[in-house]
Amino acid sequence: MDITQRFINYTKFDTQSSEESQSVPSTSKQLIFAEYLKKELMDEGLEDVEMDENGYIYATLPANTKKEIPTIGFISHYDTSPDCSGKGVKASIVSNYDGSDIELSPGIVSSPKKFPELLSHVGEDLIVTDGTTLLGADDKAGIAEIVQAMCWLRDHKEVKHGDIRIAFNPDEEIGMGAHHFDVERFGCQWAYTMDGGDLGELEFENFNAASAKIRIKGVSVHPGYAKGKMINANRLAVEFADMLPADETPETTEGYEGFYHLLGIQSNIEEALLSYIIRDHDRDRFEDRKHFIECCVEKMNEKYGEGTVKAEVKDQYYNMKEKIDPNMHVIDLVLKAMQECGVPPRVEPIRGGTDGAQLSFRGLPCPNIFAGGVNFHGPFEFVSIQVMEKAMQVIVKICELTARYND
Repeated sequence: MDITQRFINYTKFDTQSSEESQSVPSTSKQLIFAEYLKKELMDEGLEDVEMDENGYIYATLPANTKKEIPTIGFISHYDTSPDCSGKGVKASIVSNYDGSDIELSPGIVSSPKKFPELLSHVGEDLIVTDGTTLLGADDKAGIAEIVQAMCWLRDHKEVKHGDIRIAFNPDEEIGMGAHHFDVERFGCQWAYTMDGGDLGELEFENFNAASAKIRIKGVSVHPGYAKGKMINANRLAVEFADMLPADETPETTEGYEGFYHLLGIQSNIEEALLSYIIRDHDRDRFEDRKHFIECCVEKMNEKYGEGTVKAEVKDQYYNMKEKIDPNMHVIDLVLKAMQECGVPPRVEPIRGGTDGAQLSFRGLPCPNIFAGGVNFHGPFEFVSIQVMEKAMQVIVKICELTARYND
């Protein structure tokens, strides 16, 4: 089976995760695909194939040399985003893309005028949707690349390598992918998530992240007799939101710039809840942002009375750079692999997080490599077959170079 057919087969499974669920995985339909993957890995001859009670899949391609080589791993997630339906995906191939508009379905057009990223793939073969669902390249492209690379190495015994571990997990899209990942069972010295974007992306810096819940307690009184008595939680919610810098939001920032992002407001006169996420690449600025939230709460309480406003701030994950910097050989291997595969590296900070960030802080250095998908989480998502093939070649080359790591 080639990588294209493998990936398209994967897109037929609806694996959308859910932020509303408390189960693991968050949706039972993810397990249907997990069972398929488990069987596929066994059929392809991988060893130690197992799936735990939470839907985490682990497998091994055994070493083909007696030389002592570090055990490394490759990881991808199989859930798709809650932001857009992944049910009934109709993937099709646009052969030798010529740079023009792509009619996904009657009246639904993917145009380089709106998505200029398309122009980077002129002359390539693109896999697209019909414009009614996402595609699922995030991160089924990564899974296809890993499995294809393992099959290639299995069939090319002249390329020496050590034990290679692979793992596929649920619920990355809702920030839970690494929570039940068994690092000890995985047994690697370092690993890579194949969960990046377009050709050449290599990411080992990500946001420090926290969530903030701002709870406001109001006092409801008949509006005709409210003077000096009413505390309108609706109005206080607006006042609190206005205290945060208007130029430090996702809409106004890029690169290494952090932000406060208001996810939602639920309010009436008696109570209000504002949900935020807080992001910054720099750890000190990240701590300052959390402190600023607390200061805003204090000012509101000084004005309206102690206990009127409360903040619940929780850290979510940290910048993996802190853990990768002492292990830069992990990055050097990727850069050399890309060079030997003819892939121009694009080292960029992630304006988000990955499972690898959490795993890095659990003792498994785990940077993120491109998987090829573009326009994630929406109906205009696409992936280049040629880019997927390059990602697969980079995986193979990393394994080959690791075998020479101690030389």
